[in-house]
Amino acid sequence: MEQAKKKIIRKVKPAAAMPRLERVAAYCRVSSGKDAMLHSLSAQVSHYSEFIQRRPGWAYAGVYADETLTGTKDDRPEFQRLLADCRAGRIDRVITKSVSRFARNTVDSLTTIRRLKEKGVGVTFEKENIDTLDSKGELMITIMSSLAQEESRSISENVTWGWRKRIADGKVSMTYGNFLGYERGADGNPVIDEAQAGIVRQIYGMFLDGQTPSSIAATLTQQGVPTPTGRTNWQNSTVKSILTNEKYKGDALLQKTITVDFLSKAHKVNEGEAPQFFVENSHPAIISREVYDLVQMELQRRGKRGRHTSAKSIFSDRLICGECGATFGSKVWHSTDPYRKVIWRCNRKYSRKDTKCPNRHLNEEKIKDAFMTAVNQLVIQRDEIFATYDKILAGLTDTATLDAGLQRLEIEKDGVLQRITDLIHENATTKMDQGEYNRLYDALEAQRIAISEKQKRIKEKLADKLFRKRKLEAFMSELKNAEQLVSFDEQLFIRTVEQITVFPDKLVLVFKDGTEIPVEE
Repeated sequence: MEQAKKKIIRKVKPAAAMPRLERVAAYCRVSSGKDAMLHSLSAQVSHYSEFIQRRPGWAYAGVYADETLTGTKDDRPEFQRLLADCRAGRIDRVITKSVSRFARNTVDSLTTIRRLKEKGVGVTFEKENIDTLDSKGELMITIMSSLAQEESRSISENVTWGWRKRIADGKVSMTYGNFLGYERGADGNPVIDEAQAGIVRQIYGMFLDGQTPSSIAATLTQQGVPTPTGRTNWQNSTVKSILTNEKYKGDALLQKTITVDFLSKAHKVNEGEAPQFFVENSHPAIISREVYDLVQMELQRRGKRGRHTSAKSIFSDRLICGECGATFGSKVWHSTDPYRKVIWRCNRKYSRKDTKCPNRHLNEEKIKDAFMTAVNQLVIQRDEIFATYDKILAGLTDTATLDAGLQRLEIEKDGVLQRITDLIHENATTKMDQGEYNRLYDALEAQRIAISEKQKRIKEKLADKLFRKRKLEAFMSELKNAEQLVSFDEQLFIRTVEQITVFPDKLVLVFKDGTEIPVEE
């Protein structure tokens, strides 16, 4: 028998494993769009690219760089891309300059770091010499992130203090690049830009002449007038914002919006959560108070009547249905053939929501003919109309009682405003108990509101008189120079006609002095 072979056992040495390089990426961020900061960002990118590639045992995995407005906003696209690559297993380590460059929110910072640790990804903070994979790393990160968050809160409070101080000093700031009519003066306060101010005055004048915000926008666009942002395409909303901005009469409402979170920097419209401050005569006025009040009253009046703001035609917004009270809208018949015709009909004519209006439609020639007939009738009756003009005008100009009442209230309010100003100044310059400050402020503010409401009612009566006076004077001026019409005058129509009520058998033209002229058909 063959002898059994001796079993031999040898220790096998494993093949030498190739050393695995740690894949390292860098993250950089700057908090401004200024040229100097952009240069800094570029320098950081260059530094980390060279730094990682020179380090033994490291493999270059890229540099992720963001330019953001603040360190508290988490909308950084490159940071989000970095996290995605980490989750995908493409990165083993992230190196960044400091905790403040990574995040300023303690909770978000720790959450991000822990999620990266779960994937085996460490973060190295150069300035603080912290490695998150180290046993002491998380404790150090908690401390450093909290300090960074406290810094953000402190900055926010300092900004608030500075804002309070500006109020106490009566200073008003504007976004001059987006605000028509003003520029920053040598002392930092607003001064009138006369070239732009002319556009503002033109807008107010066009509106009081009967044009709608949309028609004003269309006219300014056609003329090539630059918008507040330097464009040439005007929008209805832009015109409305100019017509309703109190700064054009020299006043300023402060704290229209508030910051709801100092970390996210989220803003919202102030709906009473924080006190607002109204500074009268804070800067030079472009529009007189009288004209501004007239515009606000007219905006309110048109709004109550539900008038739309189409700019398609001079007849838009002026044709009112005598059957149901709705406005008339235009419609083109035979738009592609020689029989093309523009007709006007009640907007409830074929409405699905409302009962269909039985009123007729009419073409533009009938509207024009009715206007010419009414104007010619006014010209014939001109002497009779002028005979009553002085009496009506005297009643509209007699405002002595209203003016006296307004003056008394103004003196009373000045006293309250002075006490409010003193309180704000004290709060801005000394350490006050904020509960006590709010109690005192709320009491004074309630007094101011009560006085303002009384003033508002008197001003509405004065504005109504002034508005009617202005319309009457303008109308009488037009009538004084008017001649018998042989053709339709578009500009005269805009300047004199308030509205036209359409009935099945007639048109009733209402002129801006209140005169009504029925035109039978």
